[in-house]
Amino acid sequence: MSANQLKSKQSTLGTHFLPVRRMMLGMLVLTPVSGLLACGYRLRGMVDLPYRVIAITGSPTPPMRNDLQQVILTGTDAKVAINPKDADVLLEITNEVYGREILTYNSSGQISAYRLTIRVGFRAIDTAGADILPDTEIYISRDMDFSNSTVLATDAQQQQFLTLMRKDLAVQILRRLAASSKSQQSKSF
Repeated sequence: MSANQLKSKQSTLGTHFLPVRRMMLGMLVLTPVSGLLACGYRLRGMVDLPYRVIAITGSPTPPMRNDLQQVILTGTDAKVAINPKDADVLLEITNEVYGREILTYNSSGQISAYRLTIRVGFRAIDTAGADILPDTEIYISRDMDFSNSTVLATDAQQQQFLTLMRKDLAVQILRRLAASSKSQQSKSF
């Protein structure tokens, strides 16, 4: 056998096994993914709501309203109504309180850590005015290190923490709404 015939035979074998190799790699990737989907795994933030249109009412701050709208639009199949009359459910934000307290001091008596908190009160009612979710309050806190030498960076870090905390609260509010609607449905049977 000449060298050219040997190379030709090897390249034919390599191309013959290529589709099998791709199929095996595909199976290797799809098996864990299908296992996760079969057990009910969902990406964080995904919420099953029985409502198609939600109106955000009350007095949320603009960042909280934006975070709620974003979570509703990206994490559910529902839409956000501008007019409360067009909604299946009214999500009323009754209060929103931000706090920052000193957590620790260093050895020279300077502040070395803060605790950031957000407390949100809300309720959900249907279009007839019946409570779906009575007055509820949720609370989230994060600890943040502080250094006098990096005040500007610490301020930016605080804003990042608050943004992430608001997004977490928005997801928690929708999860509570989903859980209350499931309990309402089970009571009706």
